[in-house]
Formats: sequence, structure tokens, C-alpha cells
Amino acid sequence: MSTATRNRDFHDARRAKKDEFYTSLSDIELELQHYTRHFEGKVVYCNCDDPRASNFFHYFATNFEKLGLKQLITTCYRSQDDGSFGRGDSSQAVYLEYNGDRNGSRVPDVEEIGIQPLQGDGDFRSAESIDLLKQADIVVTNPPFSLFREYVAQLVEHDMQFLIIGNMNALTYKEIFPLFQHDQMWYGPSIRSGDREFRVPDDYPLTAAGTRVDANGNKYVRVKGVRWFTNLDYPGRHEELELERTYNPREYPKYVNFDAIDVSKTMHIPVDYDGPMGVPITFLDKYNPEQFDILGSSKTLGRPMSEVAPKGTYMQGGPRFYLPNGDGTFRRMYDRIVIRNKQLA
Repeated sequence: MSTATRNRDFHDARRAKKDEFYTSLSDIELELQHYTRHFEGKVVYCNCDDPRASNFFHYFATNFEKLGLKQLITTCYRSQDDGSFGRGDSSQAVYLEYNGDRNGSRVPDVEEIGIQPLQGDGDFRSAESIDLLKQADIVVTNPPFSLFREYVAQLVEHDMQFLIIGNMNALTYKEIFPLFQHDQMWYGPSIRSGDREFRVPDDYPLTAAGTRVDANGNKYVRVKGVRWFTNLDYPGRHEELELERTYNPREYPKYVNFDAIDVSKTMHIPVDYDGPMGVPITFLDKYNPEQFDILGSSKTLGRPMSEVAPKGTYMQGGPRFYLPNGDGTFRRMYDRIVIRNKQLA
């Protein structure tokens, strides 16, 4: 094995360790209740999950018959067995293919699980994992946050349906935002605050704020900015946003580096304005694809301020929209999504 290969494996393992967040069963149940109609006759793949520690496996195995699943497949980077089903080799990547209950028990026992070793490391990018992915209809898991772009790209490449957890800032990635814009991905409904607690491995360092250890010695960290990302439809996406305000130029100033009005709050979207509007990214929680078009974002649409105003009259930074202060200077706005009311077109 070359030095470069050893270094890559070391860094991949260290990064995987930092990404080991075990999603709570309650969070999974709260989100999955919105999608039950999607699962009948489907193969579900959880490709970042050791079945002996994963609540995703627990949820789907417990509800296998209720959801009408055809098959449940899980794989993991390496075993994270917590002892629930018998302790295994923590250095071995494993997988299982579960086809439903055979002995009448509610939760499958060890014999039903049929855990098998993988030849490789179980990385979702490995040939073994991709072969299993091709057998699936829906992917549901908590993938490595640090590899979110690459993970989503694989799902899109293979035209997969999915429900995954990620950092809400992923919305702003150049690889991710177009998926929102073209209705290929959207937020799930159950997490709005973006603040969630995850269990972590026993050797995970608790160095940050928002950590705790329960009475059984299990470690937990609270992570901010967490959201569900999906392309599974649910009724809440199609609820029309009620608009009450009317357009007044004094209340809705225009950006100096893009032809759109600024709407500071989603609830302030005017009912009678048919042009481009810049709205906060929190608008996506109210986005109805039958009511609005997403035209782009301030990161992609704003002209460079160097083309608009003299140096020193504005705060420099990455691409954003700017509003005039009225004294020859300009203030830089938070990220904006540009929308248009398609019902007025």
C-alpha cells in the first residue's frame, strides 16, 4: 500500500468519525409519517447505516409490513454496533438485505437480519454500495455532512428518490441550489428550527457546547442548522401561501445590482406584484411550486458591485444583493432567493 493511499484512508476514516451522527427514532418517525404512501412495494436502501445501531433500520424493520415494503437494504462504512443485536467486529463494513418478518416477532432477530461482511470499506461511493443502490427505489439515511455534495450528486446520477438529513446551508451550494430551483429537491416538513440532538460514538470527543451524557453513558451532541432534504412529494408542499399586502415602492426598495424588489419577510410578499422579488431563504418552508417560480439567488444573479458603485461605498464580500442607504452608500443583504408569482404571469 502506497503512502498516498494510507494517508487518504486515514483522512477518510477521521472524517467519517466526525460524521457519525445517529438520528433519533423520534425524529425519523416525525418525518416519515408524511411519506407513507411512497413506500408500498419499494426497496429502501439505507447506505450509511449499521443495522445494529441505526434507528433508520429499526424504523423500517419495525414498520416493514405496515409500509408494504418489498425489501430493506442497509450498508455502513464500518460497523458501529452498540450491542443491541450482539457485538461484532467494529472494523468490518457490513450489509444486510431484509425481506420481512418470518417468525412473528415485531423486531427482527439476529437470524432474520442475516448480516454479511462487505469486501470493501462500505463507502457509499464503492462499487459494492453502488451495485446495491441500483437495486433500490428510495434512499433514506443521514449521510456524511462533509460529503453532502458528492452524496447528492450520486443520487441524482442514478435518478433515485430520497429522504436524507443535511446541513441547511447546503441549500446555498452551487451544486444543490439548482435542484431546489428546478423542483428536484426540497426541504422536508418536520424540522424547521434546524436544531437537533444526535447520539455519537462512545469515543466521540465532547468538546463543543450542547453536549451531554445520559444515565447509561450514551453521548449526545446538539447540531444546529439541520434539515431533511427530499424529492418525495407531500401534501404540505402544495398549500397556497396567503398574501395580504399590496405593493408600494416605498416599502419594497429595488436592489442596485439586480432588477428585483426586496421583501424582508415571507409574510410581506405583495399579492399584486408580478416581477422578480428577493425573499429570505426561509421562504422555502412556504414554497408552493404551483404558486411561485424560483428564478435564482443573490449568489448567481447579482452584478458585481464594482460595476455599479465606487469602491468604499459598499461592504465587500461574496456575491450578494445591495440596497441604497440614501447617502451614496449601500448595504449588503443576507442571501436572497429570487421568486416570481406565477399566478400573475
